[in-house]
Amino acid sequence: MKLLRGYLALIVTCLGMLLSDLVQRFLVGPWLWLRPQSRISVLGSWLQYLAWLVTRPFEVIGGASLPHPDRTIPCEPGVLVVMNHQSMLDLPLGVKTLTSGYLRVVTRRRYTRFIPLISHLSRLYQYPWVDPSANTGDARRMLKQLRKISRETDVPILIYPEGTRSKDGEIGPFRPAGLGLILRARTWKVHAFVVDGLWQHAKFKHLLGSMDTLDARMEYVGEFEWTDPKADAAPFVEGLRQSMVEKLQEMRGGPVA
Repeated sequence: MKLLRGYLALIVTCLGMLLSDLVQRFLVGPWLWLRPQSRISVLGSWLQYLAWLVTRPFEVIGGASLPHPDRTIPCEPGVLVVMNHQSMLDLPLGVKTLTSGYLRVVTRRRYTRFIPLISHLSRLYQYPWVDPSANTGDARRMLKQLRKISRETDVPILIYPEGTRSKDGEIGPFRPAGLGLILRARTWKVHAFVVDGLWQHAKFKHLLGSMDTLDARMEYVGEFEWTDPKADAAPFVEGLRQSMVEKLQEMRGGPVA
């Protein structure tokens, strides 16, 4: 029965994503071309719907317990959202940190191609992409794009600075290149969140027989002011990571270092 519920929830979600891909390509995209002034409101509402589409069947059909952020943040320039990375569900949870507008998510290059809904979405929302395996020329273009978007964006940016999903639920080392480059682009209000309970359900295949055991939590760490783009970002990044590590320990009821 648990396996059946997991399959049914995944089928509903996947069918919804396929249908939404068509809507996104043939209705949302053309509407923005005709009414570019509605970009933030339309893309914000659409992204909130997609977050609901991915998470709600897991809760209602699959029996999963997924959190809502205990703090929401404004959609405005100079806002950076930082989260740890445990699962594919981190993205819809990150989307829910805004009550209006949308986030630009720093994403892997492989997600920008040949994936229904997601690949077109990353282009529609102008997500900056990263690729650790890029050659020298692509790496330069990647960094230039990330720097430009960071400097000019009028909506918040979301980044998972570990760069990859945690295999044991702990917060791994932050990869300094992407986050450091973003910090050097401008001043920021950095909002940090920590999720837990998702790392054993990192991929769709992990959810099939155990979706009803998914009991995740998400808590706000705090706001961190970055005021000097010319300063060395390393101490700030390490302090940010340490605050997130301590929050995760607190969420688990363990001693805080």
